Amino acid sequence: MLVELLHLLVTPVPFAHRRRGHLRESVLLMSRGRRCRSAWAPHLAAARAAILDACDGLPQRRVAVVLGSGLLQDVPLADLAARFARVDLVDAVHLWPARLRARAHPNVRLVTADLALRTDRPDPLAALCGGADVDFVVSANLLSQLPILPLDRPGFVPPDLGNRIVRAHLDGLAGLRARVCLVTDVEQIEEDRTGRVTERLDLLHGVRLGTPDRRWTWDLAPFGEATRHRRLIHRVEASLDWRGP
Repeated sequence: MLVELLHLLVTPVPFAHRRRGHLRESVLLMSRGRRCRSAWAPHLAAARAAILDACDGLPQRRVAVVLGSGLLQDVPLADLAARFARVDLVDAVHLWPARLRARAHPNVRLVTADLALRTDRPDPLAALCGGADVDFVVSANLLSQLPILPLDRPGFVPPDLGNRIVRAHLDGLAGLRARVCLVTDVEQIEEDRTGRVTERLDLLHGVRLGTPDRRWTWDLAPFGEATRHRRLIHRVEASLDWRGP
């Protein structure tokens, strides 16, 4: 608890991002990742492998942009920093563990951006990833996360807001000239201890991605994490050169 409080107090973050809850959500995710380290390990390894395989064969390796870099658990930062002239890590919050890892690489840059709010332009990712020197873009377990806070805000929320946010991100990715690696969880499955599925949740709000290159499961919340007799499993898909559904 003291570690979480310390991060809440000392993490540099824009006031608007703090007010919208990004810092709190990042700290909670960090804490869950620590508690579920062994359960998350296969998912994180699969995500890192997909990212590295996706950048193989690129004719140029100037700038790589990682959208949703988070704590860098699912991002092979050292490998990307060695392969590219520059790596931009983009997220609403960069907690200190990620900041310290980034500082170890002189060619790594932290970029603070609330990607969930960039839905008012035809090409919302152009400013971040549309440069002529950007050769590789990763959307790293981000797509399903973008609608969470906007859907939780008080007041009237349009019923199609989640769908619109997901589509805006995908439209932005599809419009980039760079190679795009899309890694995202697509469905949440709740199971009891007998293996019976008690609930399914579409994490992409009705949007379909097409056929991925790889699929795996993520034991997001093992028994005892969310509830004693239920666990949450996420289905994850990875497209190594995504161009749209």
